Amino acid sequence: MIYLTYNDQHSGVYSSQVSDVVNFINHNLNEKITLVSFISVRGFFKNRKKILAEVDDAFVIPIFPRASLPLFSKIVFTLICYFSRKPAVLARNVIATQIALGAKSVGAVSKVGYDGRGAIAAEWNEYSVVESESLKSGIFKAERECVLRSDFRLAVSTKLVEYWRDQFGYDLNSHVVIPCTLNMAFRFDIPSTSQLAKLRSRSGYDDNNIVLIYSGSTAGWQSFGELDKILSHLLEGNKQVRLLFLSKEDEVVKEMIRKFPEQVTCKWVAHEKVRSELLSGDYGILYREATTTNKVAAPTKFAEYLSAGLKVIISDELGDYSNFVREHDCGSVITKGLQEIKAVRHDEKQRLMNLSKEKFTKYHYTDQYKKIIENLRN
Repeated sequence: MIYLTYNDQHSGVYSSQVSDVVNFINHNLNEKITLVSFISVRGFFKNRKKILAEVDDAFVIPIFPRASLPLFSKIVFTLICYFSRKPAVLARNVIATQIALGAKSVGAVSKVGYDGRGAIAAEWNEYSVVESESLKSGIFKAERECVLRSDFRLAVSTKLVEYWRDQFGYDLNSHVVIPCTLNMAFRFDIPSTSQLAKLRSRSGYDDNNIVLIYSGSTAGWQSFGELDKILSHLLEGNKQVRLLFLSKEDEVVKEMIRKFPEQVTCKWVAHEKVRSELLSGDYGILYREATTTNKVAAPTKFAEYLSAGLKVIISDELGDYSNFVREHDCGSVITKGLQEIKAVRHDEKQRLMNLSKEKFTKYHYTDQYKKIIENLRN
């Protein structure tokens, strides 16, 4: 069996959602799956080294620039499959699945599974992922083909399956839902009350502060007028509220710091230090505008916040997670405003960590991964 990715560069998400999935299946499910990863020629050797450090038998192949269609990649992959004796393929996202379906059409692949990470046609059009209008218009047809022609499907949310049914006429139950999960190496250990106090003190917070953390890119914040108003209202109404941006400082962040210099800070820290920063907080902010892209999404940040004992301040209609917050009382959903927030107790942080361990590890979805293998292997 092959797990195929196309133009997914190495990153923290790649480590947890690609490399870690391959290692989980290989080491826990009695199934050999080989990673075949086509990545950009730009920075190829550096990224190849990172991927091989995580999956040492992966095939990492360059994508050559200026190709409107991945013809070279199709040929290379088809040859790999011929030499691999007609394997089944689980393909991540649309282009990878098109490559796999092409290999199947010439008899090089037995079955194809579509690993659907989101509403790709909607994302390309809503966020101008590509500039070419012909590519934008063609991606809808390509995504529909992947959903309808694949032998089995993996979706990151139930909302994504609903999108497939509404947009493409998908009327089967040949799928599983597995959200973005935490890395298998993740440790769910909560520091003691005194240790947490030291972490907070090191970051400049005391026991009376209520710490909100936004981790990630701030691109697009200019359009988040409602969230800006809510955060400004919180900061103005309670001088004990602190807001930390774990991001690069841009004009939006600078303006927040200018308005609230004693309450708002910004840090850009190495990936391995992010968790210690999150542990010092009370709430994690996960805001997305109400586009189709976001309504079917499963941001990895959600599980990361919970795993650090943070309650999540989340926008409404964000994949399955807005309702998850309501059902599990693990944060606040922004509708027209935000409920009163309080510092999160140590025992509550422990509950949130346990919740992330229960719901967002790959072991929790063992049966779903087994179902993928059974449907593609038989």
